[in-house]
Amino acid sequence: MKLISFDALRTLGLPGVRYIKPERMYDHLDEIRDADWLLFPEYWQINTLLYGLKKRIFPSPASYYLGHNKVEQTRVFQAVCPEHLPKTAIHGSSRSALQEILDKFSFPLVAKAIKSSRGEGVSLLASEAELYDWATHNEVLYIQEKLEIHKDLRVVWVAGELLDAYWRIAPEGGFLNNVSQGGRVSREAIPQVALDLVRRLATQLNIDHGGFDLALVDGWPYLFEFNRLFGSQGMLVGKVSFSEALLKYLNQPQAALAIS
Repeated sequence: MKLISFDALRTLGLPGVRYIKPERMYDHLDEIRDADWLLFPEYWQINTLLYGLKKRIFPSPASYYLGHNKVEQTRVFQAVCPEHLPKTAIHGSSRSALQEILDKFSFPLVAKAIKSSRGEGVSLLASEAELYDWATHNEVLYIQEKLEIHKDLRVVWVAGELLDAYWRIAPEGGFLNNVSQGGRVSREAIPQVALDLVRRLATQLNIDHGGFDLALVDGWPYLFEFNRLFGSQGMLVGKVSFSEALLKYLNQPQAALAIS
């Protein structure tokens, strides 16, 4: 099996992989055409590889397109699992949109930049003035209710396997739970209902690489988002390693090219 990676770090330890820098793609078109799989291309490469060269990529097209920003994935989640989403509003930053948010939400509320990760681009807004200030810096308003939680759950899904799951617990007096923002990790009492939700959604949506972030409120799982590229800080190597799961997945005959 001929494998080409465009991300040396994320395929470190995977045997027999040829690394090509993304910006050198057009210098290696013959090799790319001859490859069985192309691993971790950058987003700008996707349409060329899928539609131009008709190649198979990992992560899947759905992982790229739905994971591109919070708006793209949230609109899909609102269609397929609305009962598992916190109350969410996606609007432009017009005065009428702001008024609609004020009519439907109470403070404090959570505002998120549509392209962000690792806890960056997330703010807890406590007043109308703070909301208006946020709107001056963000053309698209992504607003969610604040759930009464002090921890959230990261579930790592790779190549059809649940590789890890752990709580991220906010530091004392903190708002963000991310490990990169000072949160600590716990693997106690991981709720099966959350794992089942991730497995169902990832399978239904053809997502094959993602770090899913959820919360549990009164035993009910709420989905915040998934990140196509997620940090490994806090992760453990479990019964199945990343390389083992990926090689098994790539060798499956049914892991066919999907370009729709």
